[in-house]
Amino acid sequence: MFKNRRSFIKKGATAAIATSALFNSPFQNDPCGTKTALSEANVIGPKEGYTPHVGALVSMMNWMRSTILRPVEGLSIAELDYLHDDNSNSIGAMLWHLAATERFYQLNTLDGKDWGDWPEADTKEFDMAMNLGDIGRNEIKGNSLDFYLEKLDRVRNQSLEELKKKDDNWLLKPDEGWFWGPTNNYCKWFHVVEHESNHNGQIKYIKSRIEV
Repeated sequence: MFKNRRSFIKKGATAAIATSALFNSPFQNDPCGTKTALSEANVIGPKEGYTPHVGALVSMMNWMRSTILRPVEGLSIAELDYLHDDNSNSIGAMLWHLAATERFYQLNTLDGKDWGDWPEADTKEFDMAMNLGDIGRNEIKGNSLDFYLEKLDRVRNQSLEELKKKDDNWLLKPDEGWFWGPTNNYCKWFHVVEHESNHNGQIKYIKSRIEV
């Protein structure tokens, strides 16, 4: 009995060490994230050109973005404009809204700006899509899919370039005055990912109800 128990503990310890090495080695042994950069779309982890935690975040952002783009591929203007009921948002409006949300988090985390402190050009381009509601339902229509994809791509490319200039200390630094409580930049940018996931479900639901 004791021999079997010792054998079990020994095997468990070996497995624990191996598991620890598997999960910790990219961060401990390769602080720049270059040798262990994981470029495959379905592998979440460090990416070349970014510090380890920033790279892991970028891999999540990329994965979620590909999930958003698949269901909207090939949609017509009529499909992008479709409103399921008086309280719904169109798929086109939600795509613009996602670009607006990411732009706001750029301005907040990279430029230190607060809500309502947007540059005039950003207010003109993104304020309506950020707020949606009746104004969005009435005004956001008649645009092709490329119109929305250009905004998503432009904002995302800027995010990816700016995040290359940041490190893990910046990502983990908390904002003590954030409106829902102390929140670090990692949480804010993970919210960008989670926000796309939320609207991904809405987009798929609206697409399944389109009647045009």
